[in-house]
Amino acid sequence: MMRILMLSARYLPFIGGTETHVREVGTRLVQKGHSVTVLTGDPDGLLPETETRDGIQIVRMKTFPKGRDWCFTPGIFTAINDSGCDLIHVQGYHTFLAPLGMMAALRKRLPFVVTFHSGGHSSRFRSSMRRLHHKMLGPLASRAAQLIGVSQFEADLFSRNMGIARDLFTVIPNGARLPETSGQHPASRHGGPLIISLGRLERYKGHHRALAAFGILATKFPDMRLRILGEGPYEARLREQVAQLGLGDRVEIGAIPHADRSGMADLLSSAALVVLLSDYEAHPVAVMEALSVKAPVLTTDTSGFLELAAKGLVRTVPLNAPAGITAREMLATMEVGPIFTETKLPDWEECTDSILKVYRRVLSHPRQPEPQNGPARLGELRHDDSY
Repeated sequence: MMRILMLSARYLPFIGGTETHVREVGTRLVQKGHSVTVLTGDPDGLLPETETRDGIQIVRMKTFPKGRDWCFTPGIFTAINDSGCDLIHVQGYHTFLAPLGMMAALRKRLPFVVTFHSGGHSSRFRSSMRRLHHKMLGPLASRAAQLIGVSQFEADLFSRNMGIARDLFTVIPNGARLPETSGQHPASRHGGPLIISLGRLERYKGHHRALAAFGILATKFPDMRLRILGEGPYEARLREQVAQLGLGDRVEIGAIPHADRSGMADLLSSAALVVLLSDYEAHPVAVMEALSVKAPVLTTDTSGFLELAAKGLVRTVPLNAPAGITAREMLATMEVGPIFTETKLPDWEECTDSILKVYRRVLSHPRQPEPQNGPARLGELRHDDSY
């Protein structure tokens, strides 16, 4: 039995791709006989300090500043020192939790692996600082026992921006499985085709683009509806946009509870079209789930979406295309219907098994010499990914 400590800036009941990944993988690791603890933040101080869900022990730490997403967690050093874990898995890199966790692991001489789970950000300033952020994090990340990208795009990006040898990275995609549908199709209760715009309610997720394009389609198809499926700080602005477009009776905004996986499967399978018109995605869990129920999907032609498009899994539209062009592509994607391909979608069982292989290799092999003068440069490190 392995004792695994996962660090995630956010975890249930928060909803998002990283949270879903940690739950799906962590639950399966517990089912395979391993001990899993998730060390996470509580930005508002409203959640229990400890609880157990699905066999996973959740430990929530105070974060500073309160109510912000920086996740500065000085208590992580004590938590890791007292954890009794065999290995640390840093899930996500974008808050203070990641570098603090890596430093605590090094101080405790515990092996750690990192999965980046990169995404966009609604702040232009923070988005503009990403490359510098990657460079500054490079010296710590280079001392990981394994770096994991959820897509080839992500692994290539961080290898390049951090100046770390690409051979230190392996690629383990997110899973794409939802439970069987119940046969209850929400769209049938209202009539007319349903478009779903996926993702947390942040500006960079592009819901405003979907709304603008839907406003054009709504004038031609009076029975068509839009569901913006998510929650987050951009909700008020989206509701303003709905009111400005006069679509109050045609647009619904709201998330499905994370535990209601059957409800998610029913809703996605009832959609005539699923869109995610985001600025940036590495390997979006929500899109993979939509593909798993054979929903037609339209995305922007950027970041990790290009990898999915190359496999024939999604159609794309140019980022920041005029609303009229986006509306035209939405309609065309609906008319074509689901994209059938010989490409096998990744599975959460396969994802978990691949991560387990990484853990076993890390724990069974002596630690690599730690770089003393900054990150490992291209060609200096080699890892055998054949495990």
